[in-house]
Amino acid sequence: MQQLRVNVSPSYLQEKSSPSEGMYHFSYNIVITNMGEEVIQLVARRWFIADANQNVQEVYGEGVVGQKPTLNPGENFEYSSTVVISTPVGSMRGLYYLDDTAGKRSTFTIPAFTLAVPNMLH
Repeated sequence: MQQLRVNVSPSYLQEKSSPSEGMYHFSYNIVITNMGEEVIQLVARRWFIADANQNVQEVYGEGVVGQKPTLNPGENFEYSSTVVISTPVGSMRGLYYLDDTAGKRSTFTIPAFTLAVPNMLH
């Protein structure tokens, strides 16, 4: 199984949000590091995005931000994206689908992280 390290930094985008319309925009920056000894390629991702009302959106697609990055051992790939939820607090979790140089597919679980308007959580 591939060894990755995934660091996620979410941020609330107040200037794009409209709380009165139930639209809370967040950005998230992700740094993926290949901690293994093999070359890997991130070929797809699946996100589960939940709001505080238990509404869950599932998003599946090829690569990330239009790319299918290949990472040599020790290399990083960094990207940013955005998401909109209908409550001031929510969460995301996901999966990355990876291929090694032999074409063997594996998955990497991205643990849940919180999306929250500042000062909403204590």
